[in-house]
Amino acid sequence: MNEHLDSLAPAPLWRHFRTFCDVPRPSGHEQALAERLAQWADQHGFEHERDEAGNLLIRKAATPGHEKAPGVVLQGHLDMVSQTAPGVDHDFRRDPIETFIDDGWLYARGTTLGADNGVGACAALAILEEPGLTHGPLEVLLTVEEEASLVGALKLRDNWLAGRYLLNLDSEEEGDVYIGCAGGASVRFETSLIDAPFDGPMETLEISVHGLQGGHSGLDIHRGLGNANRLLSRLLHRLCDHGLRLCEYEGGTMGNAITREARAVAAVPKQRHEEIMALIEQYQAIYRDELAAIDDGVTLSVAPGRAERALSNEDSFRLMGLMHGLPYGVAGMSHSAPGVVETSNNQGIVSLKAGKFSIQLMVRSLRDSTRDELVARIAALIRLTGFEPQINQGYPGWTPQPASELLGRFQKVHERVTGEAPAVKVIHAGLECGLIGAKHPEMQMISFGPDIRGAHTPDERVDIQSVENFYGVLRAAVEELARG
Repeated sequence: MNEHLDSLAPAPLWRHFRTFCDVPRPSGHEQALAERLAQWADQHGFEHERDEAGNLLIRKAATPGHEKAPGVVLQGHLDMVSQTAPGVDHDFRRDPIETFIDDGWLYARGTTLGADNGVGACAALAILEEPGLTHGPLEVLLTVEEEASLVGALKLRDNWLAGRYLLNLDSEEEGDVYIGCAGGASVRFETSLIDAPFDGPMETLEISVHGLQGGHSGLDIHRGLGNANRLLSRLLHRLCDHGLRLCEYEGGTMGNAITREARAVAAVPKQRHEEIMALIEQYQAIYRDELAAIDDGVTLSVAPGRAERALSNEDSFRLMGLMHGLPYGVAGMSHSAPGVVETSNNQGIVSLKAGKFSIQLMVRSLRDSTRDELVARIAALIRLTGFEPQINQGYPGWTPQPASELLGRFQKVHERVTGEAPAVKVIHAGLECGLIGAKHPEMQMISFGPDIRGAHTPDERVDIQSVENFYGVLRAAVEELARG
């Protein structure tokens, strides 16, 4: 499997990426890959260690004569988002990722590819074994559980890194260099409600929303994509006026992915069957009209459901009313970085089973104050509905340093290698630079990478030529920074 990767350039990078595809690595399950990379480091004589969180650090001494050059940290993460296309049975903890090439892009069959951030991590590893490369002291930092609220960076061992410059390789647009990113926080609540047997003549229906694109809740939130949790709760909230009682709910698998599919099992009065079916058909037309320009594959499906117990109509109305009323999407645009989202919220994972309900939301913002304000608004809405929210401590954003020496040197290297100056940007997605910078405030940082599209969805793909271009810039940047 994946033999075609061996024919791509640069060969060391793609050889490592084949390993990343062969060894399962969903968030929280990076141990096997980390052990494989530790063995590789031993074979090449590189010093390595892992911290208490499981992050992997590999060190390589400077080229002789360049020992006094500023140290460089190449940084990425080991884990990947686990998403499958409809009807695809894939166990991300056991099954390898199968890739294929189409028109110059690398895809996975029916799943996320893991180019986010596998390609960047593999580029860092390839640099360590690049023949003839002149470099100062090198460190490759590969963190864990980045896709689960940046857990590895949050728990990074104090005073672990010695480098002066950090090159984060987790961006997804060739020709751009990022110097700042959003911080974030998650809000969730869990509650147990009483479910009871049906009373009166009821029928059960399984109602689902599918056919949506999905996307990255940071990179794609401004596009107005459909979120299945939002669409389904909007319909169910309306159907509660017609006696609906909620039995089960399942929507979303990652807090940082825009939900593509959601399903609910509900009990409805038999005598209202026709009006309920008419409402579902009406909402299908509404959703198709509202999302025609961006998510026109949105589909509402109804099938017979199986359940014997349900929440009361009142509790169903309360839960779906809360979901319907919670903010979603862009909450504000940045004034200091025109065209960039400042603050947003995503409804990521929602579940109801045997009366136990939970919801997880992800708030992002370039400003900690507006992040905290949106979190407070969400928490207030949850409390008004009679529930108690749980708020994590959040993670900081990455404050831009547009006058940094590192950025200036990188811009010159990029223009020399590619013929064009890079576009300097701030990104609404979360990068680990903010958390690492909090532990190493003296460190200068930038982020760049190849062209990746469809991150956090089964349509994820990476442009093969852009990977070679990206690696050429990275190689030249490492050599430039070795000069002092």
